[in-house]
Amino acid sequence: MNRLLLRLLFTVALPAVLVTVWWLASDGSTNPFWPPLRTILKAFPDVWTPERLRTDVRPSVVRLAAGYATAAVVGIALGTVIGSYRRVRAVCEPVLEFLRAVPPPVLVPVIMLFAGIGDTMKVVVIASGCVWPVLLNTVEGVRAVDPVQAETARSYGITGVARLRAVVLPSASPQIFAGLRQALSIGIILMVISEMFAASNGLGFTIVQFQRGFAIADMWTGILVLGLLGFVLSVLFQVVERRVLGWYHGLRAATRRSP
Repeated sequence: MNRLLLRLLFTVALPAVLVTVWWLASDGSTNPFWPPLRTILKAFPDVWTPERLRTDVRPSVVRLAAGYATAAVVGIALGTVIGSYRRVRAVCEPVLEFLRAVPPPVLVPVIMLFAGIGDTMKVVVIASGCVWPVLLNTVEGVRAVDPVQAETARSYGITGVARLRAVVLPSASPQIFAGLRQALSIGIILMVISEMFAASNGLGFTIVQFQRGFAIADMWTGILVLGLLGFVLSVLFQVVERRVLGWYHGLRAATRRSP
């Protein structure tokens, strides 16, 4: 119980300090582009009504989930294959490095040409950026499988799908989750960027509309919503990670306690 309270304190301490600093720094501001925090918070409930949450926030979350899930499946699948076979890795590595160096926002106009301007384009943009950290971390995780474990599995005749399920993926899962964590923040960024192009709803579209209409306080409320969304998704990710990698965190804790 005490550990839970301490963790909760650490979680809310820094945000509370930052909000306090923002409140004090902006208090009394007459700059129209830097309104006081109290003005932003006062406008928040009027702007983000249940109707607006349904029409703007929900589509953004659905696109993010679709793009992120696509990137996770493709990245883990391809990363497992590339990491498992040296020749495949040697052939694919130059191409992967070239594609990874291309910023996903640059591809938005290209993706619009073949995917249109609907939700498909936005999902493809999110997936095209999220896939790289998942893919590269999966490759490294698969390559780093303990040779002793691999040889033991081979000695006992554990091959194919059974070896993948029992040895490779569990051993690579901490690295895979590191890639998934990186991809989550990238996905939120690309979600906003994709909605700034030929969109009719979504958080990115709404924030741009507020900016173009000089509704600066309303624009700042949209930024707060983005921050809250990122925080909630991060907490959910940590819960899933703790559950899936419970054995890994327990092993690390036992290692730290051992003399």
